[in-house]
Amino acid sequence: MSKITILARVGHSGHEIYGFSTTCKEKSAPKVSITGNILDTDRDRKLAQMDGRDKDGIESVELENGELKILVKPFAVACPFELTIGGDKYTAADGDIATDWADKFQAREKGEVKYRLYSPDCDGPRPLILFLHGGGEQGFDNYAQIYNCFGAAKLAENYPDCYVLAPQAPGMFDPSKVTKTIRAMTFAMSGNGPQGWTREYLGKVADIVRGMIADGTVIPERVYVTGMSMGGAGTLRMLNVANDLFAAAVPICPSMTPETFSILKGLTHTRIWVTCAYLDHTYYRHKYIVDGIMALKDAGNRDARLTMFTPEDLEKYGLSIIEEETLEQKAGWNHACWVPTYYDEYGVMSWMMNQHK
Repeated sequence: MSKITILARVGHSGHEIYGFSTTCKEKSAPKVSITGNILDTDRDRKLAQMDGRDKDGIESVELENGELKILVKPFAVACPFELTIGGDKYTAADGDIATDWADKFQAREKGEVKYRLYSPDCDGPRPLILFLHGGGEQGFDNYAQIYNCFGAAKLAENYPDCYVLAPQAPGMFDPSKVTKTIRAMTFAMSGNGPQGWTREYLGKVADIVRGMIADGTVIPERVYVTGMSMGGAGTLRMLNVANDLFAAAVPICPSMTPETFSILKGLTHTRIWVTCAYLDHTYYRHKYIVDGIMALKDAGNRDARLTMFTPEDLEKYGLSIIEEETLEQKAGWNHACWVPTYYDEYGVMSWMMNQHK
């Protein structure tokens, strides 16, 4: 029984497995099957019916020069899978996991800031993208901001010639409490309570970027910031903390509070493109995003842009594709509008990367 390598990536919904590889002494590829590749949730069971995982999770099996490569219909790393190869059975405990692009980020610490950094294989100073994760990845494991959310790894894949800096915000995340809070929250209440991306913490993150500029690692005219949800609010707050650093910013579905709304309206000389979905789990979010961008345009900022993704835009990337879901469920799913953004829908990211300070 040979050890397996579990092939993974950071997909639209987080860390997912897309294949396996192992050595094989057979002359022809053995029979392969997989079970346990579906999460015990209504949504994943429905998605498994739609993509065929519930019937046959195997995409292809190839044997070449003694290496057996198995591609599967992608499923969450958290699934308790059992892979059968010939007469041998494997689980996650029997293999080492290799995650595309995410594994290229090095874990680092500077003072109280924990972060991961992707470094390009290039000589000389390069651009830098600062990525700020959402509320679901906060904590201090220095892991979740890379592996649990679609963002940093995709940016490294798309822009392998650039540094991608992904700090982790402090704090604890309880999804059950957050969901209940969001439903009951009003705009006036939304600024109450702790925010993972505090001004003090963001100031220390900015110091890391300044240090990379000072040592000649980063091109000072080509530093960018982007983030989603809580990280979208963090992006706005960072523009207030260290606006001089950034050539352009892309906040995605930013949490709108009295503070972040005020910051957004004040970015009269900032190149900024905000994206969000046509429907989001915080229902008042759109009103303040639209009002903020319109205030910038009225103030003469020709580089203030807004894209609101349509149902068709989201469905193109596998979001909100279960017709029988309630409107509230769709609103929660639509929140992942960072997926089309980081796939450069409407050229958002290309625009950002073409800006110079």
